[in-house]
Amino acid sequence: MSAGPLLKLEAVHTHVGAYHILHGVDLVVPTGGVTVLLGRNGAGKTSTLRTIMGLWAASSGRIELAGRAIGGADVVADTPAIAQAGVAYVPESMAVFGDLSVKDNMVIAARSARSAAQIDTARLEWIFGLFPALKKFWLYPAGKLSGGQKQMLAVARAIIEPRQLLLIDEPSKGLAPAIVGNLIAALRELKATQTTILLVEQNFMMAKALGDTVAVMDNGKVVHAGMMQALAEDSAMQARLLGLSLAGGGH
Repeated sequence: MSAGPLLKLEAVHTHVGAYHILHGVDLVVPTGGVTVLLGRNGAGKTSTLRTIMGLWAASSGRIELAGRAIGGADVVADTPAIAQAGVAYVPESMAVFGDLSVKDNMVIAARSARSAAQIDTARLEWIFGLFPALKKFWLYPAGKLSGGQKQMLAVARAIIEPRQLLLIDEPSKGLAPAIVGNLIAALRELKATQTTILLVEQNFMMAKALGDTVAVMDNGKVVHAGMMQALAEDSAMQARLLGLSLAGGGH
């Protein structure tokens, strides 16, 4: 993991209608590693991802990707342009097209391909190596996949083309421990390709397994930022920041 930040948020505020959602978020995401965003429900984690992606416009502050402003007070939020710059978003809802086959979901995600035959074969085989179920159910309607398989499809769609930055919202939610283990292994392999990941995760075991750096949110702002290893080894800090009482892991 290199030292320079790929993504930087400075004093970002977000309003949605009458609601003031983010209250001056400061966040640095180093290049080539996994930054985990932790915090209780309603702390502002998903809102931060949506604001980075331009789905919600930051009302003040600045968001930079590789030194270029993509959001903030003086920038019009442009989600297609942010995606074009190499940012992919995997929402908590997964948002797969249930009526379409796994194959068609992947073709839609591969912007440079008009058919499955035009998808980069080596990259597709790499994805099948990460998520073998997708190869097995290639022609099945995505709506008939299990929750874990839908989550794998959602991540696979986000990485079918090389990305600078992946924003992933609670990928382990509702999944069996064995499936979570598979997802951790796949994201570790993805991390090894120097893809930068900003991961929102409630499962502290998964957060510890993947995170290089961590930021903890509360009431719409970052209240702690540092190395994941330091938080993982400090149970008092976990209890103070997250209300966790962990004996060797847990949720």
